[in-house]
Formats: sequence, structure tokens, C-alpha cells
Amino acid sequence: MTTAALPRSIAAYWVHLADAAAHVDRVLAALPLPTRRTAQQRAEAAAAHDAARRLRARFLDAYADQVYDEITGGRTRYLRLDELAEAAANAFPGLVPTAAHLAVERSRAQADKEGYEIDQGIFLRAILRSAPSGRHLMTAMLRPTDRALRLLPEFRRTGLLVTEAVRLERRDGVARLTLCRQDCLNAEDEQQVDDMETAVDLALLDPAVRIGLVRGGEMSHPRYQGRRVFSAGINLKSISAGRISLTGFLLRRELGYLHKLARGLADDELDRWLPPVQKPWVAAVDTFAIGGGCQLLMVFDHVLAAADAYLSLPAAQEGIVPGAANLRLARIGGARLARQVILGGRRIEATEPAAGLLVDEVVPSGEMDAAVEAALARLAGDAVVANRRMINVAEESVDDLRAYLAEFALEQALRIHAPDVLAKTGRFAERPA
Repeated sequence: MTTAALPRSIAAYWVHLADAAAHVDRVLAALPLPTRRTAQQRAEAAAAHDAARRLRARFLDAYADQVYDEITGGRTRYLRLDELAEAAANAFPGLVPTAAHLAVERSRAQADKEGYEIDQGIFLRAILRSAPSGRHLMTAMLRPTDRALRLLPEFRRTGLLVTEAVRLERRDGVARLTLCRQDCLNAEDEQQVDDMETAVDLALLDPAVRIGLVRGGEMSHPRYQGRRVFSAGINLKSISAGRISLTGFLLRRELGYLHKLARGLADDELDRWLPPVQKPWVAAVDTFAIGGGCQLLMVFDHVLAAADAYLSLPAAQEGIVPGAANLRLARIGGARLARQVILGGRRIEATEPAAGLLVDEVVPSGEMDAAVEAALARLAGDAVVANRRMINVAEESVDDLRAYLAEFALEQALRIHAPDVLAKTGRFAERPA
């Protein structure tokens, strides 16, 4: 099939796309796993994928809003990323991978995946590029998760949530969120993203919470045993094992709990004339904030760092895009610093002047506990929430973030399946713990 002359009607156009997707399935079914293919077989698979993806992108350029309206009931249903992609697969066969495609992908290591998430990236880029559809999707992602709503009554009663990756404790009006992946230095995977979003939702939903604190717990990792660590960034072993997905981690993280930290919760059941539910957040960085840990700091209202801590964004060296850090660090620190840190891998020590662009206080490591409590007390004023909301409105518009994440959706999907990333994460996975 060629893309030279495409029909104008959405129905006929969709038939062409469905045919191309079916052709991809037939081609791939006749081939061995990606790591066992010859150069000719890899070229054959790539040609089939490319033809379908060109059609898919052109279809969505023309009909993204119609597709979104169809699967959300004219924007009356709020579907999260994974729900939206699944609904699109059911309503428009061939537009995005089916649940069956994704189930097979999840069973494989990253190097043996077919890259169906690239097709999801094409779809989600088109939706986010559209102002009406993209804004609606972003609102859907700002709603409390079903898991948080189920856990809310118990959390309000006990003030405690303990999950695999985080511990959330309400004490004296403070939601104290501790990252507790002790063995992997709080390196993020899909479980941690899910647990973090749940915890952030609970802190925002609980009226007894007035402010949130995020800090790394003490580690059992041999190299840092007994020390607090903020975060080692994305879990590269999870990437290699094929357990980092676009809708469950890479894009969910940005549109989910990071966006909620910045903008709070949106819910159609709340009074529409009121601003979203927001609260101030403090971060305390011990030892290091690498990659995703450093990205987190850019959405907090106050950041403390121990004097012996450092910050870095090594995503370019890893071969991926560091979330929304390209947008935010360029705004916060300027284009030159953003290029040095993101492109060149510059590491920023907490005590050097450049750290002042990302950190509010640098504290001797033995004085962190007292400094954290003092910072929490300073953000207890009645007008803090209103003013932090207005700062966030002035600093980063929803449409700026939407436009950035539209391109990120596809760019990151392409990078996570790129040969250099597969080679790098594969080597990392072979290292001993």
C-alpha cells in the first residue's frame, strides 16, 4: 500500500489505515523476534511499520478531534492515558495497538519488542497537539485515581499509607511522603509512579493536610546503607526488562503526579468555579537527585539540599528525554545551563552557585531535619496556596506544557526503542547489584 492518494472521508481513510495495520501484523508474524532478525528482515519490518505510521500520522492530523470526541462521548468521559489508548484501539481498529499487541509486548524484554508504543506516541501526540482535546485529556489526568479514592477513607482515619515504594504519614497537618525503595536508591519504575500518584492524591484530597513533604528514606543498598537518598532517577534495569511503558510511566508520570504537584487536582464533581485543589510542597534532597529526582525539584515550592548532595540529568547520556526538564530547566536556569546539564551531562553540586537555581536552601547534612521543619512552618500561611497557584500560572501555562508533552509523547516513544538505548540499558542490566 502507498500513501500517495488518500481518500477524504474519515471512514474510507480509516479502511486504508486498518489495511496497513493488518499488513504489519502479517509481516511481523512471519518473522523471528527482533533480536534474531537478519538485516533484510529488520528492513522488511521497518518498511511495514513506516508505511502504517505515515498513514496513522496523516489520519490523526486530519481527524484527531473527531476521534477523541467519538471515544470520550463528546468529551463527557474523562479517560486516562491507558484507558484512552485502549478505547481508541476498540473504536478505530488499526489506529493504535490492541490490548493483545500490548500483552505480548509486556511479556518481552525491551530489545525484543516491536515498538507498538511508537504508534501510541503518534496517537497521543495528535491528541495533545489539539487545544480542545489535549486540555480535556490533561484535565482527565488531574483527576484523583480510582486507587486513591478507594484508599481515602482509611487514610483520613489513620493518617498512614504504606505501599511497596512509598510511605505517606500525616502528622501535624503535614503529609510526609517518604520514597522507600531501599534496594535500588529510589530508582523509579511503574510501581513507584503508581504509588507516588496515589500518595499525592491522598495528600491533596485529605482536608487535614495543609502541606506536603517529599524526602528519600534510608537505604539498604550496600553502597549507601543507612543513608537517606532522594532518587537515582529512572530504573534502567526496568527499561531493559521491558517494564517501562509510555502510558504507565513515561507520559503518565508527567501528566499524573508531577502535574498534580504543580497544579493540584481537577474533578468535575467539585465546584467548577473554584480553583483546583492545591497545596504547597517541600522537597528535601539527601545524597543526590539524579534524573527523574532532579526533574521533580522543578515543580516544588521549596527545595532543601544537604551540603554534600548533588543534582544531575543524565538522560541524554542514557539516550532518553528527561521528561519535562527540557522545558522547565531552560526556563528556570536559561538555555546555556539547560544545554550543559541535559546535553553535556554537567553535574551540579549543592554548594555551587548554579544550584541556587534549583535549590532554595543548602544545609549541613546533620541539620537537615531541623531545616525541613522550619521550611514547613514558613509555608503555613493562609495565602500561600493562592499565591503559589498564581506563580505557577505565570510560570508555565497549561498550553505550554501541553504543546511540549505532545512532542515528548512521540520523541520518548522513539527513544525508548532506539538501538543505542537498548544497548546501554542492556549493559546496565548485566551489572551486579
